[in-house]
Amino acid sequence: MKKIIILSAFLFSMLPLSAQQTLSLDSCRAMALRNNKQLSVSKLKQEAALNVRKAARTHYLPKVDALGGYEYFSKEISLLNNGLKSDLSNLGTNAATSVGSKVGNVLKGLADGGIISPQTAKELGAVFAKLVEPLAGAADALGQDVVDAFRTDTRNIWAGSIMVRQPLYMGGAIKASNRMADIAEEMAATEYEGSIQGTLATIDESYWLVVSLKEKQKLAKSFRDLVQKLDDDVHKMIKEGIATRADGLKVDVKVNEADMALTMVDDGYALAKMLLCQLIGLPLDSEITLADENNESLLLSENTQAYDGIEPAENRSELKLLQSAIDLSKEGTKLVRAAYMPHLFLTGGYMISNPNVFNGFQNKFSGVWNVGVTLQVPLWNWFEGAYRVRAGKVATAIAQIEMADAEEKINLQVAQSRFKVDEASKRLEMSIKNLANAEENLRCANVGFREGVMESTEVMAAQTAWQAAQAAKIDAEIDVKLSHVNLKKALGILR
Repeated sequence: MKKIIILSAFLFSMLPLSAQQTLSLDSCRAMALRNNKQLSVSKLKQEAALNVRKAARTHYLPKVDALGGYEYFSKEISLLNNGLKSDLSNLGTNAATSVGSKVGNVLKGLADGGIISPQTAKELGAVFAKLVEPLAGAADALGQDVVDAFRTDTRNIWAGSIMVRQPLYMGGAIKASNRMADIAEEMAATEYEGSIQGTLATIDESYWLVVSLKEKQKLAKSFRDLVQKLDDDVHKMIKEGIATRADGLKVDVKVNEADMALTMVDDGYALAKMLLCQLIGLPLDSEITLADENNESLLLSENTQAYDGIEPAENRSELKLLQSAIDLSKEGTKLVRAAYMPHLFLTGGYMISNPNVFNGFQNKFSGVWNVGVTLQVPLWNWFEGAYRVRAGKVATAIAQIEMADAEEKINLQVAQSRFKVDEASKRLEMSIKNLANAEENLRCANVGFREGVMESTEVMAAQTAWQAAQAAKIDAEIDVKLSHVNLKKALGILR
């Protein structure tokens, strides 16, 4: 008993999974908007355009850059050449040698003149040499100190800087780039709106196609039942000798045709439902029922006169995109012109290096602040700027012509859609009248057949006419629905 209860609970829990879903047109639209991949792409494009616009706003703000580096050189920078270094390093020795040579010449002259004796001159020379020797050593050391003081030791260089750049005047480039970013964001939103309308139109067409095929499926079953009943009556009459076998064969052929027509409608209905499921994001084999499948009448209550004052230029995404393209082209021309205008920057920063030259050459980090103004003025570019500006103006003119052409075509499309709405309404009125006549004709044919005054072929003709009238009425009702959808889409107000 416990196993039976558990099994029953399991089966009841599975019932909602296999139950059919009843979907209205609005629910199908909502599901399609949630699951449409192209709409997701358009939404991401909007997000990208928003970030581009935010990035363009930063062009008004100062930019801060940091730079750092290290370099090793095989040789160091030398402020003294090798000869000067040698002279300074031997400053005392060279001076002592020069002075000693001059003193020796003087003493020799005195000895040659008989003023002093040669021995005295030699002794005086030795005494001078002893006195000068310590001074020469001290001078050599001092010269070497000078050489060492001028050594730069620039083989290992470390440097870094922080630079701030604030644009003051860019020839209108920043304003143009920001305006272009705004237009791009508007275009992304317009494209998203156009994708929504295209998705809704596709869903409406698929939805009403399923409804139409469902009605035709019912019609095909009713027609098959009518023909089957006639077939049964004819075969009874053949047994009684009232009808011939040829009459029976004719009706049998009609029954086979009705069965084949029903099979084709069933297949079309199944495929149409699969397409709708794919559009709304359900598995293809989902069991769905549409809310309008069982409606007796699909007539609209909308009044097309309410759309008379609506201008497509205010709502059609195509025209909005073309207008945005014109505005974008104009701003692009301004951006090109700005590239050939003077550019003014305010700059500032801090630079640090090791070794540094701010207090002689020192092997330690030290830095300096700097503030300045940079002005860039193009002087001559062989009319490149003028040519590019002219090209931009031509592109704008082309976009304006394309928009005018598209506007004319859209106005023609709107006019055609209005005519189709009127034609569909008139066709529906005529199909209703024709259906009433076909029903009366079928009733008279059935009565005449039962009374024996009409043949089976006349009844089959009446049934065929009734089937055609029913199918025409279904098509007319769907045409009225779709013509309103197409009119709204042409006006850009499909929601």
